[in-house]
Amino acid sequence: MKMNTFLWLFVSLSALFIFTPSHQLSIELPIGSILPPLVSPIVSSPPSPRPQVSPIFPNPRLEKAYIALQALKHAITSDPKNITSDWCGPNVCNYTGVYCAPALDNPKIRTVAGIDLNHGDISGVLPEALCLLTDLALFHINSNRFCGSLPETYKSLGLLYELDVSNNLFSGSFPNVVLSLPSLKFLDIRYNNFKGEVPSRLYDLKLDALFINNNNFQFSIPKNFGNSPVSVVVLANNKINGCFPESIVKMKKTLNELIISNSNLVGCLPPEIGSLTSLTVFDVSNNMILSSGALPESMGGMKSLEQLNVAHNNFSGDIPASICSLPRLENFTYSYNYFCGEPKACLRLADKDDRMNCLFDRPLQRSAYECKAFYSHPVDCGASGTCPARSPPPPPPRHAYASPPPPPWHAYASPPPPPRHAYAPPPH
Repeated sequence: MKMNTFLWLFVSLSALFIFTPSHQLSIELPIGSILPPLVSPIVSSPPSPRPQVSPIFPNPRLEKAYIALQALKHAITSDPKNITSDWCGPNVCNYTGVYCAPALDNPKIRTVAGIDLNHGDISGVLPEALCLLTDLALFHINSNRFCGSLPETYKSLGLLYELDVSNNLFSGSFPNVVLSLPSLKFLDIRYNNFKGEVPSRLYDLKLDALFINNNNFQFSIPKNFGNSPVSVVVLANNKINGCFPESIVKMKKTLNELIISNSNLVGCLPPEIGSLTSLTVFDVSNNMILSSGALPESMGGMKSLEQLNVAHNNFSGDIPASICSLPRLENFTYSYNYFCGEPKACLRLADKDDRMNCLFDRPLQRSAYECKAFYSHPVDCGASGTCPARSPPPPPPRHAYASPPPPPWHAYASPPPPPRHAYAPPPH
């Protein structure tokens, strides 16, 4: 009997809960009735958040590269070409402009070896965290709008081979951090707003190419300029005091291009300039270089010369025929000087410019009055004060009447040129 009562109550309550809205549900039990215990409803708890899993990197170097590249991405304030839009996730080798290669010290692992963001029109600064890219061999960010300076932390980039930050908005003093990069061969910081002195230590680096033109540097070409083994050096469009040092003769086997135009260069071209037998391009136009008579006759020995530009200076006298007879000379620009003699060999050059000189029977020359005024004040390079002549030897003691014997012949022999250091190209 009790079992039937319990069964009836269970069925009745179930029907009420199923078919009766909750706000109308009212249960009245007879006095003394026993309600069987109901099963407690299961209350579901909210799901716990999933634990954050760190990205999986193939090796620690790529993990550091991820940190460095994310720091660079966050230091960028404008990326109109969306070059860094895919710089997400741990696979840094798939980032646009990022190049990976086997590590030099362990070819079994891959690492970031190059960054090339050229012509990106990117704005921002360079973060210190890029120093984590210790395997970086190539860093090219030319033609952007990066500003600030190069962090000193970059001295840890011991494998950096090519550094090109040209055509940006960098400013401040010369980035001395480049002096601490032992593997650097190619340095290009032109077309920025760097200013001040250029340290002479720069010319002791084992560089192959040096471009510091179109900045606001103010410096003199130091005595150790000839220590540099560069094949190309461009110093143009800065403010340079003084003149060429005699040490330039040490570059005769290595230097291929020398461009120092529009730089306030004064003095005279030393005869040592003719020893640069590997030089193909020589441009000293738009300076204030003088000449005590003409271009140095020794320039006739520059057998590799193809492009020669001495325009807009104060050269005078006769042009040596040996220069115009150089076997590879294609272009010779000597306009806006005071030359008064022009050999026929120069007239036979296919590409020349001899305007605004003092050349008789040639068109577009200076007036006779202007030429006469210039030649009435001859210039002596040795006495000009801008390039001091070699110091004479001290006089002998007063009591000595006999001339001392000449030194051995080998004392005058020129030292051998520094060896050309071979190096491997950067990894790709």
